[in-house]
Amino acid sequence: MIMYISAILGVSLIIYMLIKNLDIKISLFFVGLTLMYIAMYSGGDIAIKGFKSSGIALLDPLQAIAIKFKDILTKAGFVILILGGYTAYMNKIRANDATVSLLIKPIKYIKSPYILVPVVFLLGNLLSIVVPSASNLAIILLATLYPIMKKSGLSTLSAAGIIATTATIVPTPLGSDNIAVVGELVKLERFANLSVSEYVFNYHARVSIPTIIFMAFVHLFWQKYCDSKEKISSDDNVKSEELKELEFSPITKIIYAFLPLLPIFLLVGVYLFSSAAISVEIAVFFSFIVAIVCELIRTRNIRLSLDLTQEFFKGMGGALSIVALLVAGTTFVVGLQSIGIIKALESFMSSIQGDGISFVLPLILVLLTAVIVILSGSGNALFYAMAPLFVPLAAAANIDVLAISIPMGLAGNLLRAVSPVSAVIMIVAGSVGKTPLEVVKRTSVPMIAGTIFMFVLSMIFYM
Repeated sequence: MIMYISAILGVSLIIYMLIKNLDIKISLFFVGLTLMYIAMYSGGDIAIKGFKSSGIALLDPLQAIAIKFKDILTKAGFVILILGGYTAYMNKIRANDATVSLLIKPIKYIKSPYILVPVVFLLGNLLSIVVPSASNLAIILLATLYPIMKKSGLSTLSAAGIIATTATIVPTPLGSDNIAVVGELVKLERFANLSVSEYVFNYHARVSIPTIIFMAFVHLFWQKYCDSKEKISSDDNVKSEELKELEFSPITKIIYAFLPLLPIFLLVGVYLFSSAAISVEIAVFFSFIVAIVCELIRTRNIRLSLDLTQEFFKGMGGALSIVALLVAGTTFVVGLQSIGIIKALESFMSSIQGDGISFVLPLILVLLTAVIVILSGSGNALFYAMAPLFVPLAAAANIDVLAISIPMGLAGNLLRAVSPVSAVIMIVAGSVGKTPLEVVKRTSVPMIAGTIFMFVLSMIFYM
């Protein structure tokens, strides 16, 4: 009884914090610690393999947190930190601006309005590799592509609906969520040597790429249908804005546009054309060195170029909150395991095996994600909090862990654009002079259809 009450209260608190869109790191730490103390009080042990007591029982749960910090910081956490540093450095030297400027330039020559729908959607997904923040990407597209879409004859709501959904589920080894998943998967013997590139290209991409293409066409038909039904037409009263002018020569702009994507090209190239394997961190370090050399050549100022590298280390500090969230989520899971709720779940799932309902657990988790994301406007916190549970939940249900990690991870990113309280929806709605619900009407069908398509595809491949 104590186990069930403690688990229900703990999970309820976390869900409440998520729905209220509050920072839940401290709550995850607090609930995890509380559950560990309850387990110890009840005669149980802290559920960490090979755990050694600090010598003072009262401090053992804190010892567990220290162990998890060391474990995550030296593995997935380290990769997330250097990715944060590289992204910050690319922003500082304006390489990201060069990439965006180069990629959106051809769009100006497309005159047919509805052809722009799938083109901008797919381009936006590609740009999300360089600009991972959905809100920041939307701001860039509103300033650059929105006027072009309007002048081509596309309605305000159609253009807004596309821009609000551009940051979705593009498969990239540089994604912090993918790194977090691999950090959990390598705990299994089957995935002991799994790299982030292998996870993304072998498993994630099989589901995400067809889903993105499917959503592009759903967008096309849905926006056209809505415009026709509502008898909406475009107007040309929007002035186009350019990205802040880059003081680069044409060849420099091309080179710098390539730099943010260099780690991706390295990882894909080695994966496709070599029997060797390089890690994300090696690809990023190599790219960082190339970028420094480019800056030295461009500025011809050693002091200035080296001073700018400090931005890399500041960016690493900025990414520490993601690592802390991973540790907090792991602490919460250790607490749940310590009071025995995971074993109880395993026994329950074992009792219903063979009934042809193995898909129920992934479906429940996707539905839970949907509810929290739509109510809170953010799915990242839930995903990182749940990541340490993927392996034990899959084992309890006797299903492939990929049948949980992939649909749950993709669902959060897809359904963010269905929430009227999400930052990206509010930014887009405010910028185009529409209400969030009007924009959500244009995003809901493509995103919900994409979520269903993604879930079915995940079950076909991994169940």
